Amino acid sequence: MTTTPVDPAVFKDAMIVLATAAIIVPLVKRWKVSPVLAFLLAGTALGPNGIGSFTDVVPQLRWLTVGDEKGLGIIGELGVVFLLFLIGLELSTARMLTMRRLVFGLGSLQVVLSAIPIALVASWFGARPSTSVIIGASLALSSTAIVVEVLSQGRRLTSATGRVTFAILLLQDLAVMPLLFLVAILAGDKEGSLLSGILQALGQAGLAIAIIVAAGWVVMRPLFRLVAASASVELFVAATLLVAVGSGLLSAAAGLSMTLGAFLAGLLLAETEYRKAIEATVEPFKGLLLGVFFFSVGMSLDIGWLGRNAIPVLGATASLLLVKGLIVAGLARAFRLSGRSTIESAFLLAPGGEFAFIAIGLALANGIVRPETGAFAIAITTFTMVLIPVLDRVGRSLARRVFPAPPVEPIMLEAPPDDIAPRAIVVGHGRVGELVADMLSRHGVPYLVSERDAKLVATWRGLGRPIYYGDAKNPEFLKRCGIAEASAFIITIHLQHEIDELVKAVRELRPDIVIVARARDAEHASHLYDLGVTDAVPETIEASLQLSEAALVGLGIPTGPVIASIHEKRDEYRAVMQAAAGRETLAIRPKQPLRARER
Repeated sequence: MTTTPVDPAVFKDAMIVLATAAIIVPLVKRWKVSPVLAFLLAGTALGPNGIGSFTDVVPQLRWLTVGDEKGLGIIGELGVVFLLFLIGLELSTARMLTMRRLVFGLGSLQVVLSAIPIALVASWFGARPSTSVIIGASLALSSTAIVVEVLSQGRRLTSATGRVTFAILLLQDLAVMPLLFLVAILAGDKEGSLLSGILQALGQAGLAIAIIVAAGWVVMRPLFRLVAASASVELFVAATLLVAVGSGLLSAAAGLSMTLGAFLAGLLLAETEYRKAIEATVEPFKGLLLGVFFFSVGMSLDIGWLGRNAIPVLGATASLLLVKGLIVAGLARAFRLSGRSTIESAFLLAPGGEFAFIAIGLALANGIVRPETGAFAIAITTFTMVLIPVLDRVGRSLARRVFPAPPVEPIMLEAPPDDIAPRAIVVGHGRVGELVADMLSRHGVPYLVSERDAKLVATWRGLGRPIYYGDAKNPEFLKRCGIAEASAFIITIHLQHEIDELVKAVRELRPDIVIVARARDAEHASHLYDLGVTDAVPETIEASLQLSEAALVGLGIPTGPVIASIHEKRDEYRAVMQAAAGRETLAIRPKQPLRARER
């Protein structure tokens, strides 16, 4: 059998992008630089307009540069598809209804009032009306990817600033679909009248949406239920990719963008019990492919052109930040938000966002926006996005100086970014987990249940229990379940090796969280204490204590002394098990009792 010789040059571009993801991005994250910005800057530096421009002088530089911008763009488009699919998953009805005043009130006003002056300025500089509308709407949006990451790193998503910023970003995510749909209409058939073109585009869009929604209701949930029942991670990943990409291709076949179909598929799955598991599955694909997209955007930036137009670009960048910042600040004060939240939100939302690259790129491809105008808008967006971490620090510093004591705001009573943040996360919903969930409900403690039995999840989900299908050993799934904000992690499953893996995974993410774990016997409990659980509950000992309690009460011993002696005996066993693990006292104690949040 003969083999075809492999040309290393064929894989050069892919290896450079992978090196960026594996080496450059982790390095710059140490300096708290967003991965999005790292890919963007790497694409600019390693593209044909960066180091690639010197290959004629130094031919060896070809091995360090990427030349196939079109090929990377096709791969990067899948990243955008997954991004919109995830956004659809995050737009749960409950979340939007709870924050409707900020989402549909403040958010919609921000988009409209920011787009109008930007469009007017573009028109004043000679842009066509269609171009002005696209540019205005695109630059009115902010960067969901970078802003949410900045807030998440500082654990500020549930702060007042995090809530108002997230609400506005939520509406902006919703506005992306009408914006892309508007581009499709403006790029429609030029031979007929504008009205007929709009009607045709609306008809195609309506038919595509109806087919996707109908297929979603009939196929998607049963499909995931069938795949989840197989307990195969590989099949679940395959089903998720099939739905995300397949719905996008169906939308593209109808003459619309792939992102529209992926967004609708995400919306249909947002209310299902598989949402968090799907999010955890798509996130790695989305992150890498979206990185390829931003790498390709960086490649399109012409360093020479930026040098020749530095003053206009910097002037427009400063103007965009000023206009959007003032609009956000004015609206925030009109909605009676505190001064500190107003300033911090204005600095975070003033820059442009990744959706400008998508919308303007689509408009460029369809001839709606001229190349020089598109290059100018993309350059402004890039510069403002690079400044987001710096602007965040400046905004927080200014807010603290102007408003030293932040008041308690009405927005703090509204739902946090991920529906209701769980105070406790319960793993397993068998007989033990069911009882634990019942007791948490009785005492008003917000909780979330993770379960791998698809039938069990479907049954209890139908009864209104906050239960989700997924593997709690997956760190990404734990993050989606709110491990960063939770106060307690309760393990009710019985398999020893899985309990051990869960404890290790949770301790890696949250060294301070309370972990209460079910144990098989005293030896297993000692092992769990050694791994770092707060409390281990051995089945054999608890059964013995309950039998003793029932027997003593049945023999006529007063209930009070019996219960007290049982508690003393339980504490003795706990001390022995902790001593066996080398722990004389509990290393981790809850800072406060596990009870419902004060209302």
